[in-house]
Amino acid sequence: MSKRDYYDVLGVAKGADADEIKKAYRKMAIKYHPDKNEGDKAAEDKFKEAAEAYEVLSNPEKRQRYDQFGHSANAHSANGGGFGGGGMDMNDIFSQFGDIFGGGSPFEGFFGGGGRQSSGGGRRVQRGSNLRIKVRLTLEEIANGAEKKIKVNKQIVCKTCDGTGAKDKASFQTCKTCGGQGAVRRVTNTILGQMQTTSTCPTCNGEGSTITSKCTVCHGDGVVRGEETISINIPAGVSEGMQLSMSGKGNSAPRGGVPGDLIILIEEIPHETLKRDGNNVIYDLHVNFVDATLGTSVEVPTIDGKVKIKLDPGTQSGKILRLKSKGVPEVNSYRRGDQLVHINIWTPKALSREERELLEKLQSSPNFKPNPGKNEKSFFERMKEYFE
Repeated sequence: MSKRDYYDVLGVAKGADADEIKKAYRKMAIKYHPDKNEGDKAAEDKFKEAAEAYEVLSNPEKRQRYDQFGHSANAHSANGGGFGGGGMDMNDIFSQFGDIFGGGSPFEGFFGGGGRQSSGGGRRVQRGSNLRIKVRLTLEEIANGAEKKIKVNKQIVCKTCDGTGAKDKASFQTCKTCGGQGAVRRVTNTILGQMQTTSTCPTCNGEGSTITSKCTVCHGDGVVRGEETISINIPAGVSEGMQLSMSGKGNSAPRGGVPGDLIILIEEIPHETLKRDGNNVIYDLHVNFVDATLGTSVEVPTIDGKVKIKLDPGTQSGKILRLKSKGVPEVNSYRRGDQLVHINIWTPKALSREERELLEKLQSSPNFKPNPGKNEKSFFERMKEYFE
């Protein structure tokens, strides 16, 4: 499937609203529909390309990811499939027409098609509903990526009837109303001549067959409530509130239809000592004024484990040390944020007699007289220098 810009495919601007996108897709769908261009492979490819673009741009969540990451947003999908149209078939494409044309494909009447029907016998294909779950991740899992195995309670295919809804093969009977086509046609006379219209068969609901004896387990639905263990690959760098999708891992559809998608909402578990700020990580380091005055080496925690850093003699409270590339990676990128270590001078509240006497002797020393205006920059000046 094409990887042209989706906005170019539909011929709309990036700021186009939902109505403009829908109108543009409707125009292209009518122009390149296979029933109107039988045997034209180029027209079929354009038809699929337009459907792929609309499937993304008509969905606010998918459109947001596409605007931010482009086609590389496939890497944001938990199963690597992303939102590209490579997984769409004609059933998926035709299922869009209920939204675009108000309940059915416009080609049902003019081209004898059946927008929501498959090419194999004209039977209607149903789609399962989407599922949403939350996945909680630690900061380490977010930084390194993770594989999670989640038990999901959902509609699954009935194993007794293999999803057919029938007791056995003999229980299927070709629909007498539509003759197995899943649709009924009607010819009406108009001032422009005869017009043929097609609608879903009311007897079999577009399936082309009826069941004389239903499965005793699923009672003819083809699906039952069950539990499935799903393996989810979380890419490194995700953030709170981000949504990932797994195609076909939602609820199974009745009688062999297309399953829905599984939507995964990311939730971050707060870290005990580190705080995330975008792709950077912040750590508050508390040191006593003796170590700050004389200088020392201390260990600080990072996402990758403890590291030793050096404090120069005369380190001031409020100083920010940067540990390069010790933060969180960007999604689908080799770049990684930094860890910022904020220095805080800790002052003891209780002193022994000897300690007090020692400090009182130092109190009168000129070196212990603060002179911020001469020797020290303000916190805001240090922050400005850091970000510049």
